[in-house]
Amino acid sequence: MIVCQCHVVNDAAIAREVRAGARTLSEVCRSTGAGRDCGACVFSVRRLVCEHVADHVAESAEPCHAAS
Repeated sequence: MIVCQCHVVNDAAIAREVRAGARTLSEVCRSTGAGRDCGACVFSVRRLVCEHVADHVAESAEPCHAAS
């Protein structure tokens, strides 16, 4: 799904940037170009960044086990 019409940035590009280490809206916007022109996409980009960062953190977290 295209999120930023001005720079043709889709949700997959945002997910890819988060997997590559971007953790903030400004980092994703800087690397993809989203939000640089009209800014109409910023809230959608922000929502996707938050979702993907949360998913990425959950995937990379090691399970905690009590020592017995």
